[in-house]
Amino acid sequence: MTAAPAPAVEIRPLDPLKDAELIHPWVTHPKAAFWMMQDAKLQDVERAYMEIAAHPHHDAFIGLVDGEPAFLMERYDPARVELVGLYEPQPGDVGMHFLVAPTDTPVHGFTRLVITAVMRELFADPATARVVVEPDVRNKAVHALNEAVGFVPERAIQKPEKEALLSFCTRAQFETAAGARI
Repeated sequence: MTAAPAPAVEIRPLDPLKDAELIHPWVTHPKAAFWMMQDAKLQDVERAYMEIAAHPHHDAFIGLVDGEPAFLMERYDPARVELVGLYEPQPGDVGMHFLVAPTDTPVHGFTRLVITAVMRELFADPATARVVVEPDVRNKAVHALNEAVGFVPERAIQKPEKEALLSFCTRAQFETAAGARI
């Protein structure tokens, strides 16, 4: 018996005008509470992602799995966005957020597939030495996922909008956790 082929994952830049309608139900879904956009209108989502698109140190992407839009990914420079003054950045640090689209038919292991693809994408850039995340301290599910791909929590930090768990993952930590070189 042969194993099913691994799903094909592609990541493309998010177009705020074309993709706001797609991601609006994702970011406002009850399972996306930690995304903090629960009450956002379509225009709010469009505006938020237009700001990201215009920012020189913040990017947003749509992830497709087997050709279907399945997740949202953000990459940012933590020395200039999100974490300014909250930790001592190192050369090669890259910040990351990700959100899996809600579904009525969850697939076991899908979110792990997504975060692994996101990490591979970030480490595909040779300049990336370490990925930095700052999820809400209450988001136990994402802490477990982060740990599964190599993140090590450092400490809780207070951001304006939340208490966050500052965590880091080096290329070597990810490769060890992922079981392969990138």
